[in-house]
Amino acid sequence: MLAEARRELPPDSAVPGRLVAEQKPDGFRALLFARNDRIILQSRNGADLTSAFPDIADAASALEEDLVLDGELVVPHGGRLHFGQLQNRARRRGRGAVAAAAEHPAHLIVFDVLEAAGVELLERPYRERRKLLEDLFARGVLDGTFALCPATTDRATMLDWLDPAWGAAGIEGVVLKGSEQRYLPGKRAWLKVRSRVTAEGVIGGVTGTLASPASLLLARYDDAGHLRLVARSAPLPTAVRRELAGLLRQAGPGHSWHGRRFSAGWGTRRELQYHPVAAPDLVAEFLADTSVDEGIYRHPVRFLRLRDDLDAGGVTMAGGAG
Repeated sequence: MLAEARRELPPDSAVPGRLVAEQKPDGFRALLFARNDRIILQSRNGADLTSAFPDIADAASALEEDLVLDGELVVPHGGRLHFGQLQNRARRRGRGAVAAAAEHPAHLIVFDVLEAAGVELLERPYRERRKLLEDLFARGVLDGTFALCPATTDRATMLDWLDPAWGAAGIEGVVLKGSEQRYLPGKRAWLKVRSRVTAEGVIGGVTGTLASPASLLLARYDDAGHLRLVARSAPLPTAVRRELAGLLRQAGPGHSWHGRRFSAGWGTRRELQYHPVAAPDLVAEFLADTSVDEGIYRHPVRFLRLRDDLDAGGVTMAGGAG
């Protein structure tokens, strides 16, 4: 079951029954089939992750009951849920996976139980499945490697979970569910609201053309004075393209990104086709979610406006906009 993105909390009437919010951890969505005859850890797209996460498989093998669990696979590191470390672990197999599990243990934050003791629960309402899940933790069937995803019906708590301070710990926002909802595989019948922050970056390059930029490559200066890519914008509205077109000039071979190659997307090897911008001095303010790894925004950001009041040289990796 999937979630449809929303920009703000909806009214209770948006989903069947009372609205319940769960924290959205920064990790990989995963289904765990923990049965007596076989253990399978499966990604949202159906990839088998079992051998990459032997610590999760071992914990599942020790369970006293057959279960099918839905949750978020995470790796804590440096005081937060760290997507980069999780991604590194997902690539390992064999001895490398065992060593990685010892160095950076993973956890499954569980938010649903889809089968228990051989009984399929998809047709049960969410409130019943949640009660069963809470009981599994209360009885100690699930513990240690498994964590119960926090949930609330209190709107003030929901708003608190959307505070960007939670993003620093690796909580991206909330997933909203109806207390009477059945589990609908493949359907976007849940709602997802991400926590958002505004930030600044220097326009270092564009996709499309300088006369009609499709998206922006936003950067900040590191300690050595080099321009480092930190974000890519979502497609720009026509009005913004026209506004920027008269301000952008093609960079020559002296641009610090001359000959640099960037990935077309997170986790892909395709190269991004872009044009460096001459003398990068335009500072853009953008709206982003809190999925940030090593100073890089993982998801596309939304351009808000140019900041003529800010000096591009003060937009640094360490301090954002100076």
